[in-house]
Amino acid sequence: MKRMLSLLALAALALPLSGADSKEAQRLQNCGTVLREIMDIPEDIPQDLIDKSECIIVFPSVLKAAFVVGGSYGRGAMTCRTGEHYSGPWSAPSMMVLEGGSVGFQIGGQATDFVLLVMNPRGAHSMLKNKVKLGADASVAAGPKGRTAEASTDATLRAEVLSYSRSRGLFAGVSLAGASVRPDNDANERIYGRGIEAHDIIFGGKGKVPKAAQRMISYLDRRSPKNTSDPRSLRED
Repeated sequence: MKRMLSLLALAALALPLSGADSKEAQRLQNCGTVLREIMDIPEDIPQDLIDKSECIIVFPSVLKAAFVVGGSYGRGAMTCRTGEHYSGPWSAPSMMVLEGGSVGFQIGGQATDFVLLVMNPRGAHSMLKNKVKLGADASVAAGPKGRTAEASTDATLRAEVLSYSRSRGLFAGVSLAGASVRPDNDANERIYGRGIEAHDIIFGGKGKVPKAAQRMISYLDRRSPKNTSDPRSLRED
């Protein structure tokens, strides 16, 4: 009887996780699909910018209506290069939330996928600790397209965050100024089975890559295994 009660107790503990994390797992899978599809577009995100980025955030299927009513939002995931100098493999992801901002950046009023490149450590660490308003707390610019970023303006290349969107088959660099990004702590708890700070998941090594995110992380490890940022830019102020 005691053994049976113990098994029932364990099963009861497992049920909330197995049921609650299914939506988050699907979201992680969608992030991986969106990332691969966008990066495989012929006139895609320049490879040199991907290689210089410290982190990548993906928000699949953000709806315009969510911004119109002033509520939430888009939900997605963020992963960063590991190691002291961001020279290691890509980390386990933290779930993230995109909120607010203007509806003007939407293309055609349909569900829009967003990919954000975080280009320096300050932007990476601030997003994982607090709600960051793009354009105010962190500089943001529409990311340039094409195989190289040689034609990019100095302002674009100095931005902490470069953003891209895809809607109805159209791919473009688009500014998300006015929107805010923050960790989704509740979703992280459902994915990892315990409360872990977003910063500790990515930079503290306290979360293993969930099965649902393995394709996304392995794709990034293959697509951009080496950080080509100027080492001087990796010093945190």
